[in-house]
Amino acid sequence: MQAQLFQRLEALYSDMVQFRRDLHMYPELSHHEVDTPKKVADFLTDLGLDVRTEVGSRGVVGTLKGGKPGKTVALRADFDALPIQDEKDVPYRSRIDGVMHACGHDIHTSGLLHVARVLSENKEELPGTVVFIHQFAEEVIPGGAKFMIEDGCMDGVDAVFGAHVSSNEPLGTVGYREGPVMANGDTFEITIQGRGGHAASPHLTIDPLAIGGQLMGSLQQIVSRQTDPLKSAVVTVASFNSGDSFNVIPDSATLKGTVRTFEPEVRDHVQARIESIAKSTCEGFGATAIVDYVRGYPAVVNDPAETARYRRVAETLFGADNVNEMTPMMGMEDFAYYLKEAPGSFAWVGGAMPDESDIYPHHHPKFDVQEAAMLDIGKLFIATVLDYMNDSAS
Repeated sequence: MQAQLFQRLEALYSDMVQFRRDLHMYPELSHHEVDTPKKVADFLTDLGLDVRTEVGSRGVVGTLKGGKPGKTVALRADFDALPIQDEKDVPYRSRIDGVMHACGHDIHTSGLLHVARVLSENKEELPGTVVFIHQFAEEVIPGGAKFMIEDGCMDGVDAVFGAHVSSNEPLGTVGYREGPVMANGDTFEITIQGRGGHAASPHLTIDPLAIGGQLMGSLQQIVSRQTDPLKSAVVTVASFNSGDSFNVIPDSATLKGTVRTFEPEVRDHVQARIESIAKSTCEGFGATAIVDYVRGYPAVVNDPAETARYRRVAETLFGADNVNEMTPMMGMEDFAYYLKEAPGSFAWVGGAMPDESDIYPHHHPKFDVQEAAMLDIGKLFIATVLDYMNDSAS
């Protein structure tokens, strides 16, 4: 059966490319997805699936019930884009100014839709149910996954799998990892309230810029001097804004940044230190600090048994030499929420462009991947679903 499904998927490749390029040309930002979920819902409806729209707000869920009883497997793809100007010189370049698919979500969406098509054409032979989760707003905290789960997208699901294309890894490769694989992702904003005045008379002011500079240096010591060196943590100040004149000391300054950790106790420790250091530093110079710390996605923690399944399936499809254990990443992914609802695994599938000069990182204005990665993701999903269902039925 698997060989037949793969053959059908390959026959649909040109359709997959066409759908992907349509999404790429007309991307939509997180929480502003209107046409994209409609396209997804129409596609799934045409397959005869049970389709729910506006799940959690803008999500789409299609349910395929097999012809034989069995367990329920969920597969997830995301479909939001990023606020980045597309700088690629390709026919399918984004037509929407300042918005582009710079992370491969169009690849994920088209790939999963055509997996749904192939499986729906053979549903009578499936011993179980497949839930196709098409998620909005993966790129912004708190992420669409949380809202879709609250709206029931994971109800009755026994296992869940996801995959992300990688622009840095070669086509035909798969990266896996048991346990923590992507980090907790938090954000913070620190507003320093001082007292402005003339730049030539700093002694008459409480300079929030000078305090902010001191604070930036102190925050770096949270990781270098106040966290166990055998534990992973990142504290990055990515924005420092204040004033707009060369001769005026402003009243306030704002620092914004992100925190990445794996262990809950390290997450708690870093948050507490940021809040304490910000307040004590500002008070020491006569200013005040307002700290807004927001906890974002939890860490992606892959289930050992289902990761072993993913690895075994991938090695059968692509060869053991092309399936590699990943190093944990400090990036974040709200697939983590699904893994809190059911055991499963999240993998990375290679899609690097063949010419090294065309390889750019995710979230870059010239980001692109080989579209054949959709076939690899599709085959990985199909084979994993069949393996899980047959294993559960035996």
